[in-house]
Parts: sequence; structure tokens; C-alpha cells
Amino acid sequence: MIFRRATIRLTVTYTVIQLAIFAIFAIGVYTFVTGTFDFDAAESDGEGAVNAAEQGFASLRTALIIFYACLLIVIPLSSWLMARSALKPIRASFERQQQFVDGASHEMRTPLSVIQGELELALTRSRTPAEYQTAISIALDATDGIIRLTDDLLKLSRTSKEELSDSFTRIDLDQILKELADAAATTGRRADIHVILHAGPPLRVRGSAELLSRAIGNILDNALKFSRPGGTVTVDARTDSGAAVIRVKDDGIGMTPAELAHAFDRFWRAEASRTTPGHGLGLALTQQIMHAHDGTITLESQPGRGSTVTLRIPTATR
Repeated sequence: MIFRRATIRLTVTYTVIQLAIFAIFAIGVYTFVTGTFDFDAAESDGEGAVNAAEQGFASLRTALIIFYACLLIVIPLSSWLMARSALKPIRASFERQQQFVDGASHEMRTPLSVIQGELELALTRSRTPAEYQTAISIALDATDGIIRLTDDLLKLSRTSKEELSDSFTRIDLDQILKELADAAATTGRRADIHVILHAGPPLRVRGSAELLSRAIGNILDNALKFSRPGGTVTVDARTDSGAAVIRVKDDGIGMTPAELAHAFDRFWRAEASRTTPGHGLGLALTQQIMHAHDGTITLESQPGRGSTVTLRIPTATR
């Protein structure tokens, strides 16, 4: 509604300005032509020359009027297109901020309720140091979740491709994969993780090491989170047709075709994943990071047979 009213106001403003400019231009042209015409010379040539001149002026007036009438139809349309174009980046920025506000207000209720509940419970009666420590630990975990959620939401709402590309550097994906695999192996996950790196030269791309680590880490975290106890997660990295290709495959619960259709929607979570920690931002954030790196992300999955996520990022040429 806000942008509709703004578009209408801008359209009216642009229309009035353009019509005024063309009106001044038309009047100026007519005044110049009639003012510079030599009537004395025409009269010396006879009444026919004067009549011809007046007829020419009448034709010029008619042409200018018809042209201006056409502008009354064309200019409002062009003004509307100009208004939409002018407001487009502002609208995109506003929508990203609105998404952040809506998402934050919706998703922060649960962890804030946990923090409030644990603190209120701890104050209802005297407790042992161990019970206080447990309550504080739960509240601290919920606080950490809010921080991570806020960070993800800010990246989704504020980061543009142009802003990200300005900070890109040449980075080594192999090193990022090793660090993520080592970190995952020390967290006591219920699935084993195997990293298969290609035998060729290092996988080097231009990008943000922080954002690519977050993107790949989100995929790896999902694979480990939804794997069955004792399952296996395989990370395969190699080059293919000028791109670094990273495949993360798990043998977990998988997804149905209906769930796949919503996998990249912000805050959407499959029914089977609602009991696991998370906010439904991982794949949405990863998709945005891939887009910023001129890359792609695809997801293949079957219920009960696991999922495979494929990331393709153009390799660095310089």
C-alpha cells in the first residue's frame, strides 16, 4: 500500500513535469517559427504567399496539438514505468528489512520464552548450585541460538550481491572443507563424516571465506542432523567444467517431493524436522550465498534414502 501510493504520487509528478516541459517546448517552437517569419516579404509576393504561410502555421498548430494529445496518453504510462523503476531498489530494501522484522519477531519468541521460563523457574524457590547451573546453561544455549538467528537474518535482509562481491578474495575451498569436517567430527554427531577431495590442484574460487564456510557448514550441519544413528555423510569435492563442485550426501530421513518444493523457503521446516534445533534458514541463506558467488545449489532427496546437496561455484580465473 505504501509503495502503491508512492508510485501514484511519483507518476503524477513525472507526468506534470514532462507535460509542462513539452508544452513549453511546443509553444517555443510555434513562437519561434511565427516570430521569425518575414511577413513583409510574403506580402510582397502577393496574397497567395500570405495565405500559404497562414495555412502552414495552422498545420503546425494542428500537428503540435495532435502530438501533445498523444503525449497525454504516452507520458502517464512512461511516468508510471519510471516511478516503478525509481522505487524498485527502495522497495527491495524495504522488503528485506520487513522480512527481517517479521522473521525476528516470529522466530525469537520460542528462545525468549525458554530463557524467561528457566529464569522464572530458578527464582521460584531455592535450588542447588547444580540446578542453577542447569537453568543458566539452558538460558545461555537459547541466547546463543538468538545470536545465530539474528546473524542469519541480517545476512538475508541486508546483503546484496554487489556488496558481497566487493569483499571477495581468492580462497581455497579444500582448506574450508577440512576445517568444517574436523569441527563436525569433534561435536559428537551421531553420523560419521567422510571427506573425499579430488586429486588435482586445489579448489580455488573468488569469494568470501566466511560466507562460503557458513553455506557449506549449513549443508553439512543439516546432513549430520538428519542422519540416522551410525549413518554416513560423504563430502565429495572436485572440479567440473570450470566450476568447483561440492556434493554432500547423507543416508538420513530424506524428503518427499512436496517437501522438496519448499526446501528453500525461509523459515519453512519439514514435519519430520520440527523436533530438531533450527529455524529453517540454512538452505535459504545458502542459496543466497551461492547466488552472490554466481553459483548454484541443487537438492535431491528421497524419503528414507537420504539427500544429496550439490554446490557449484565458478573457479577463480585470476
